[in-house]
Amino acid sequence: MADFVRVEINDGIATIRLDRPPMNALNTQVQEELRAAAAAASADPEVRAVIVYGGEKVFAAGADIKEMADMSYADMAARATDLSAALGAFARIPKPVVAAITGYALGGGCELALACDWRVVAEDAKLGQPEIKLGVIPGAGGTQRLARLVGPARAKDIVLSGRMVDADEALRIGLADRVVPAAEVYETAVALVKPYTKGPAQALRAAKLAIDGGLEMDLASGLAWESQLFAALFATDDKREGMAAFVEKRKPRFVGR
Repeated sequence: MADFVRVEINDGIATIRLDRPPMNALNTQVQEELRAAAAAASADPEVRAVIVYGGEKVFAAGADIKEMADMSYADMAARATDLSAALGAFARIPKPVVAAITGYALGGGCELALACDWRVVAEDAKLGQPEIKLGVIPGAGGTQRLARLVGPARAKDIVLSGRMVDADEALRIGLADRVVPAAEVYETAVALVKPYTKGPAQALRAAKLAIDGGLEMDLASGLAWESQLFAALFATDDKREGMAAFVEKRKPRFVGR
């Protein structure tokens, strides 16, 4: 049983809930519990979509600085890869994933949100990568995923200054996908992913692999990767059902295989 991360499944949606008051600081234990939760959601066939949620007050205000303050280069060199992998596990969930953000998503909290497919952000939320103010840089995807999402110039502004980004700016630059009142964040996240719970799971997985993998390749390699994934879906039950439903002019009944 995890101490700080819960997984609750309802109607095909797994909510991965951070619960380490007061600020959901991401110490080593929380990082490993998050990694385990992402692996469980990935493997469970009943889970068709995922919400990452920190509760009504805060998403996650960053790493546990007290834990890191006395770490040496050797200590962090041994830990840094696992830290990146723990949050990166959310980018590898083969299902739609949305971060439901209230309060603060800073440092590691912002990096956790960046690893999700979408971000639903409260109107009064603040996001950012303030690591530069501690004499370091983001170490779990903040320099890489942020630059791919909002562009290198904006990412440099946010990372080099360490400033906070409010919800309106986050929406304008593409860091947020929905901005709603804080009380509506979780339900908006549910509404965003609910349609996917009845969708063709293998095709959704392939679409994520095609887009995310293709971003790491040149165009010719990405097109070849897309072709492989496209062809592979012709072996699935959902492909047969989807095309049969189209021909028969009815709604498809996907089974996720």
